[in-house]
Amino acid sequence: MNRETLEEKIGYRFKDEQLLKRALTHPSCGNVPHYERLEFLGDAVIELIISDYLFTGYRDFSEGALTQKRADIVCSRSLAGIARGIGLGEYILLGKGEEQSGGRKKTSILENVVEALMGAVYLDGGFETAKTVIYDLFADAISSAMSRMSDHDYKSQFQELVQRSVKQEISYEVKSQEGPPHNATFHVQLFVGGKPICEGSGSSKKEAEQNAAKSAIADFEKIYER
Repeated sequence: MNRETLEEKIGYRFKDEQLLKRALTHPSCGNVPHYERLEFLGDAVIELIISDYLFTGYRDFSEGALTQKRADIVCSRSLAGIARGIGLGEYILLGKGEEQSGGRKKTSILENVVEALMGAVYLDGGFETAKTVIYDLFADAISSAMSRMSDHDYKSQFQELVQRSVKQEISYEVKSQEGPPHNATFHVQLFVGGKPICEGSGSSKKEAEQNAAKSAIADFEKIYER
């Protein structure tokens, strides 16, 4: 196993080489430490870090929306895609029977080893290190999941732009309301990092917020040249 090459691919160098070896060892290898317990831990670490990313970055999302997006990001397709993207299969230690049955290419094994590897990173380097590694490895999965939002959900689209660049909190504030209750017009101010960015109007608070976000998207580059 070329340990250094794999470490370069995931962007982390292990202090405990045996921990990395265990994360790559399939149970079919016999009576040696294997990845199953690390897989259990890594599954929880990945879910926590992605949950934290969504909870912190998408404050307008409901519990249901957060759960759905997390499921979109941490899914079989994503895990296997990450494994194949870094050529993880060639590093896995397999028993003879599993090797002969094509275990290096099995989606289930690839998923398990990604989880085990993240569990090992967490144990070896701590939470912040695991967060950095997971953000990097899951970047495409996160981008893909967030891009599947409605074309007209401008608030979520702007949230994604801000999270990718300036990483500041977004908030909306109703500045005024005109007209009778049954035919009112709301004027909303959009703030990024406590700084007023732009305004939007609409027949409801939600519509005004969406229009403010739409304007912010259109003027994003100009806004951050200020």
